[in-house]
Amino acid sequence: MNQQNMPDTTPLWGQGPYSIKRHGTTLATCDSEPIQTPGCIQAHGCLLVLRLADLHILQASENTLQHLGLDAQLLLGQPVSVVVGDVHQASLHSLLQQDNREHGVSYAFTLPARSGVAALDVCMHISDGLVVLEFEATGQANKNAQIDYFMLVTAAVGRLQAPSGVQVFCQQVVHEIRAITGLDRVMAYRFHPDYHGEVIAESKRDDLEPWLGLHYPASDIPAQARDIYKRLWIRPLPDAAGPLVELIPLANPDTGKALDMTHCALRGASVMYTEYLANMGAAATLVMAIRRDGDLWGLIVCQHNTPTQFPYQVRAACELLAQVASLQLKSAQGAEQLAYRLKLEEVHRQLIVRSSREGDLVALTAHQPSLLDAIDAAGAAIYDLNRWWSVGNVPQDSQLDEIAAWLHQQPELESVTRPVFVSDAMASVCPAAVGLEDIASGVLATVFSRKRRGLIIWFRPQALVTVKWAGDPNIKPLITGPHGPRLSPRVSFETFIESVSGRSLPWVDVEIDATLTLRQQVLELVIARSEQLAEINAELTRSNEELDSFTYIASHDLKEPLRGIHRYAYQLLENAEAIDADNRLRVENVMRLTVRMDSLLDSLLHFSRVGRMDLEMEDSDLNNVLKDAMEMVGARRQDAGCDIQIPRPLPSVRCDPLRIREI
Repeated sequence: MNQQNMPDTTPLWGQGPYSIKRHGTTLATCDSEPIQTPGCIQAHGCLLVLRLADLHILQASENTLQHLGLDAQLLLGQPVSVVVGDVHQASLHSLLQQDNREHGVSYAFTLPARSGVAALDVCMHISDGLVVLEFEATGQANKNAQIDYFMLVTAAVGRLQAPSGVQVFCQQVVHEIRAITGLDRVMAYRFHPDYHGEVIAESKRDDLEPWLGLHYPASDIPAQARDIYKRLWIRPLPDAAGPLVELIPLANPDTGKALDMTHCALRGASVMYTEYLANMGAAATLVMAIRRDGDLWGLIVCQHNTPTQFPYQVRAACELLAQVASLQLKSAQGAEQLAYRLKLEEVHRQLIVRSSREGDLVALTAHQPSLLDAIDAAGAAIYDLNRWWSVGNVPQDSQLDEIAAWLHQQPELESVTRPVFVSDAMASVCPAAVGLEDIASGVLATVFSRKRRGLIIWFRPQALVTVKWAGDPNIKPLITGPHGPRLSPRVSFETFIESVSGRSLPWVDVEIDATLTLRQQVLELVIARSEQLAEINAELTRSNEELDSFTYIASHDLKEPLRGIHRYAYQLLENAEAIDADNRLRVENVMRLTVRMDSLLDSLLHFSRVGRMDLEMEDSDLNNVLKDAMEMVGARRQDAGCDIQIPRPLPSVRCDPLRIREI
């Protein structure tokens, strides 16, 4: 788009209070449209804004003459009693004293019918310190008016008390709400992490096309609308194509601010939303929030093909069911995950018991059950003591090294309380995982020892899935209106099928919690094993010290008789003339053997210190070593009649001569 055709990006409501009727939504401003302050209400009811201090009328919808028989301009500045009478004004005073909650919507009273004016239900809430009164037809002519909604809701709540899983639970919820409202279609719409939605449960007329399983892009429910549903339980729109009426004046005369209509049942709808509904073929909608832990989890979306009034009692019944559904959602998810959690806990117990018995972490991958049973995955690997152990479908060791090096740089694994890394699209964040989508699209990792760089990693392959969209999510149609080009809601909702790759099935909270539990158990096992090794080393040290003492004493005690034998043999040689040649040779052999025995005792002392002393290397003649050995076994060789022949001289080698003689 060239500069000449670029739309003006200045917000059209920047020069005064915003009104849907007066201001358009351009391409540049649609995402910031102030939908909570539309300046207009739906024409099937009327609205008054009162000063809290004196209950005087500050603003009025321009259609009060139609519903109240009183002109809006003439009502400004008047006490509310001119509309509701003194008795009902006193009721308002009493209600405000009992319940002065900001935004808490309450039924106040019903104005009886009078000449030319139908009976009206009056609801009240407080917004920014202002009292907001909404007047709507009681619906006495409606066939649903006489239904006992209290009994219907009580029975429905009773049937929702024992959920057996999210899918089944949501199906029960939409069935109950459709039974109460009688609308054409009721859907449970769940938000994904990227805020696109999916219809996970549906109750409808038999002749309508099913929308169960369809996905809707996040832009269909923009951020500002999602934010409102975090504060609002129910949003009725009885006639999407119906007229809108403005407030008079648009801004509060006391503050100059626009009225925040977040909690107004009559709040006017954005043209983007009403066009969207028209394109879907919906004439009336009733939408309820489903929350979990304060966050918007999803929506209950009701649609009808013709305009339909939603009296206060119907809205109250549906709002209560939405609140019950939100409270029960955690139980529904818990029931779905309880069996899985119990299974994982039992597998963990077996793994740790076996590893404790075998004394190492190899048991986590070498037997059944293994790490693959500890978490639902296709492969698992554990790194400890400078090596990998793995089971199932995992990358090669060199690839594991690269992934591990990247993981150790991630701040998630540095957490003291939750050292766990989670990804269902690993290749999009980790360069080492590119090309490994069939093995490692999903990664769940935890570190159990930073000193040993110990890691446990589970892997999931990419899950090639087909997503059914309600229309092509990539098409953003433009139309030209009085204020220039603007986005138009999608016209086509024909099923658009998209194949998604590079992502694994997501890791659920139960699996992440189980990973942290197993990490703690492995860490305790490693610590216990380290303590055992420390005790063994201490015992070995004590044993070596005792062995040193023993060998010293033994060598000392044995050397004393050897010295005596050597001394007596020496004395015999001094009297050699009295000894013949044979006996002289024997005495010389005795002396040599005593010297050799003394050397052996020294070797015994050295042997007791093997591994704790350095070798004393020197050049040694193996012929001398062999000669000494033959002298040691000479007597036994003669008794056995053994003859040893040496075919050629032996070489000299560099060695420790004492150790060589021992060999």
